[in-house]
Amino acid sequence: MIDSRTVVDAHVHVPRLATLKPAWFEWADHFSGPHDWRSAYDDNGDPVPAALDALLEAEGVDRALLFSEYSPRATGIQPIEDLLPIVAHNPVRFRLVANVNPYLHHPVAAEAERQLDLGAVALKIHPVHGAFSPADKELYAAYQVCADRDVPVIVHSGPSTFPGARAAFGNPELLSDVVEDFPGVRFVLAHGGRGRWYDVAAGLALGRDNVWLDLSGLPPRKLPEYYARFDLTRLAGRFIFGTDWPGVPGTRRNVRELAALGLPEDVLTGVLSGHAAKVFPRLDI
Repeated sequence: MIDSRTVVDAHVHVPRLATLKPAWFEWADHFSGPHDWRSAYDDNGDPVPAALDALLEAEGVDRALLFSEYSPRATGIQPIEDLLPIVAHNPVRFRLVANVNPYLHHPVAAEAERQLDLGAVALKIHPVHGAFSPADKELYAAYQVCADRDVPVIVHSGPSTFPGARAAFGNPELLSDVVEDFPGVRFVLAHGGRGRWYDVAAGLALGRDNVWLDLSGLPPRKLPEYYARFDLTRLAGRFIFGTDWPGVPGTRRNVRELAALGLPEDVLTGVLSGHAAKVFPRLDI
């Protein structure tokens, strides 16, 4: 907890460092600033579950969603299996997020089911790093799995600086038909449309009951600027807190920046944990 508030970090990356491309390290070191994320790793570049657990506890994180990723074009392949020891160490704090790439996984439904059977509480797709549209009809089979299992889908929105990324696939407008075709699936737009598509992402979230925005990678103090065309308090009713750890100068710092925006206490509580509890019911908050 931070200042007596339960905190869910809905966007955390803890890969084995040997699975990553050089640009990932540049990103992490640049955006983490003074936050010593490497203290959670051993000399071989593998995450140490107890060290990570202690670090996030010190940062006030009650629940953390751990992301796998299968994006050989951009960051590399970070298998979901690499995260199992972390969840085993503390199954209360940590939860898995599955990931599929239609260029690697066929059929995608079978891979989505396999990863969900490992305990994943959500499915993420990364169109920008994978260079595919989130509306690709092959992905509909994976979305149907999520519909059948009542599992939310997280979709990267906005561009990416990683070599090999294809920014055009980060346009949230590409999801317009998808969120209508799967009204029972909760979709989370990671990074809230970061960059050129803030307005599109916000419009989707306010216009569709099954669309939410995660704040990962967005400095909280800049949210009023990013969403200047919207009533921030109303829009915050669709926000889910996330950091994009380790690319963050500390979870506690971000939470306090968010609290400093002056949102009503019930709205702030929703952003930090309440909305995540609705969207990811298996968090057991």
